[in-house]
Amino acid sequence: ATVLHAPALRIVPLADDGELLAATKEIIDQAPDVVVATTAIGFRGWVEAAEGWGLGEGLLARLHQVELLARGPKVKGAIRAAGLSEEWSPSSESMAEVLDRLLEQGVDGRRVAVQLHGEPLPGFVEALRAGGAQVVPVPVYRWLPPEDPGPLDRLLDAVVSGGIDALTFTSAPAAASLLSRAQERGLLAELLAAFAHDVLPACVGPVTAVALQAHGVDTVQPERFRLGPLVQLLCRELPGRARALPVAGHRVEIRGHAVLVDGELKPVPPAGMALLRALARRPGWVVARAELLRTLPGAGRDEHAVETAMARLRTALGTPKLIQTVVKRGYRLALDPAADAKYADG
Repeated sequence: ATVLHAPALRIVPLADDGELLAATKEIIDQAPDVVVATTAIGFRGWVEAAEGWGLGEGLLARLHQVELLARGPKVKGAIRAAGLSEEWSPSSESMAEVLDRLLEQGVDGRRVAVQLHGEPLPGFVEALRAGGAQVVPVPVYRWLPPEDPGPLDRLLDAVVSGGIDALTFTSAPAAASLLSRAQERGLLAELLAAFAHDVLPACVGPVTAVALQAHGVDTVQPERFRLGPLVQLLCRELPGRARALPVAGHRVEIRGHAVLVDGELKPVPPAGMALLRALARRPGWVVARAELLRTLPGAGRDEHAVETAMARLRTALGTPKLIQTVVKRGYRLALDPAADAKYADG
């Protein structure tokens, strides 16, 4: 695979985070009844930051006295590495199950400290407050947009143009940040359309998928919410999504940035890929130059740009007869006659 990656976030350094310092002092001064730890890296960072402020012993002593809930096995490991022990952890690694347990036990009049994992948990926090709890948010690490949005913008451009086959998300804040940036640039509708058709959105787990699902995006997720299984999932899913077309006696498969012709990978420039995708949406049908022009990235009004891009596409494919010129009408994929009936209805 060819990998294009971009940071969708940056993290506020914990040592400089005044909100975390204030929350830590509040917990040491007035013990909560329950502390909910949501991420391993966040819990470790919280303890390390407290030690840097000279509050480490006080924080650990206080956490020894409270009911400590861990969202999943990684968090349990971080809690035990700090010399603490958790009261309970859900088998699903789901905050929804943590919330159900707390509400079933009753939270009216109780103080519940919640370690936030990069973004607020409004549904979680509001449900606790509605149940009568006093909630102490602990912003263990906070996300902000990247200082340089250039790489993220290039990734967005590749997604909306169909230049990639799959986009992976490894955290909920990253997914939210990408959607926010797309909206800022006026690309949200195009991004959602790409996810619905050409680009496979893959999330490391259900928490990460929430922001996408709120926009109606169906995602794929591994059974185990880890990076390794996410990669294995892509290796299984992507080959099955490839569309093979019998064209001029050859087998053609279109990828995000290249084309397989009889199993041989042919790198194709972005403009050529845009043209080829437009032709492949209606294989065998003539596509007018004016329509092809609209698919070209950054195209103007000169249809000569289509001819230039088409010439480069044919050169890149190494098999010029794959695409036929239909005089005064446009271009078409030279679909083999036996396949015409299959694609006759578009």
